[in-house]
Amino acid sequence: MIWKLFLFLLMCFVSIAGISFPIVQSPSKWYEFPYIMGLEENAKIIFFHVPTAWLTAIAFLMSTIFSIQYLRKKNLDDDAKSYAAAQLGMIFCILATVTGSVWSKFAWGSFWSWDPRQTSIFALLLIYGAWFALRSAIESEDKRATLSSVYSIIAFLTVPFFIFIMPRIMTGLHPGSADDTNSGPIVDFKMNPSMQLIFFLSLIGFTILYFWMWKLGYKSIILKEKINKQLIRG
Repeated sequence: MIWKLFLFLLMCFVSIAGISFPIVQSPSKWYEFPYIMGLEENAKIIFFHVPTAWLTAIAFLMSTIFSIQYLRKKNLDDDAKSYAAAQLGMIFCILATVTGSVWSKFAWGSFWSWDPRQTSIFALLLIYGAWFALRSAIESEDKRATLSSVYSIIAFLTVPFFIFIMPRIMTGLHPGSADDTNSGPIVDFKMNPSMQLIFFLSLIGFTILYFWMWKLGYKSIILKEKINKQLIRG
């Protein structure tokens, strides 16, 4: 399909541009990025780190929305959609943690320093890791879907706090912390038009990729459940 080709080309462009375009003190060419105090060359990782963190929040939000929908309609397809979103949420949360750790190593000299943002994303991994453990421990479909939905709703209440609030009200090393005087909030980096273009194209590309993966994911879960039921009946 045309949109898949578009997504492929977009992700290739973002990846190549995000890695290869140089950062200079005074950009004079369209493919040059501005020097950002406190980040230097490490600023390039925002093209990959920020989208993964963004999709972590989107995925967990979608998981919660479909959990609420399941509790209202008791349709197991909604549980499958919630489950698929949560799976991707965990994947992108891990990717955000890994890319953040790489950033941390080059910026602060250590892969992990228990910065408030690192601590908050680690807490999310534990919270949603427990959600998957809960699902795997329950055999009954209906009971599993109900308990998972309730847990998902409660768990999501922590997401805005851990992702958006806690890292900004506490002092830390990460850009955007309470004592940050160099870079400012993530989207308010002193980007030139070229850097903004690559940044937002990256967000768009990763978001399209997420929804494609989510659609494939929940359809495969539904298909797997149908096959398992047929095998049991047979």
